[in-house]
Amino acid sequence: MSFQSMKNKILSKTRFLFFLILLLPEISQAQSFAYKAMLSGLYDSDFPVLRPDQIQDLGSFQVLDAREKHEYEVSHLAQAKWVGYDTFSLQNLTSLEKNKPVLIYCTVGARSQEIGKKLKAAGFSQVYNLYGGIIHWANEGRPVYHQGKITNRIHTYSQPWGIWLKKGEKVY
Repeated sequence: MSFQSMKNKILSKTRFLFFLILLLPEISQAQSFAYKAMLSGLYDSDFPVLRPDQIQDLGSFQVLDAREKHEYEVSHLAQAKWVGYDTFSLQNLTSLEKNKPVLIYCTVGARSQEIGKKLKAAGFSQVYNLYGGIIHWANEGRPVYHQGKITNRIHTYSQPWGIWLKKGEKVY
């Protein structure tokens, strides 16, 4: 191999590596873009969502967990009341105030949106879906609880959904 062809090969590899280094920030953000795209495909545009950073005081909401009981028992948001999804019943919510804001969540927000629609149809005036669910909440560094104590364990519904959790221990 001649000196010139060797030089061209090294230069070509150097350019490729330089290009790759320039793309690293984009590659590291690819998952967040994919996550946002996935969520936008799940959510109805006319159902209100709140992002974790938009919530100043969780205590100003009636917080409802629309996951299954075994998911809730791994961890949940502070003061969250378990309402379930498959077993959801409006009859179990007679203690809730229809005029007080409701924040509902699940793993990523699909199940909670469906339960939220039922709440709105039942006359609850302010129902909000937690954007990105408990996964996004945890990824934002917000606390989740197990038996009254902060934990880092998050039930991610299944292994495929677990790819989105970046902060915390995945439980399936």
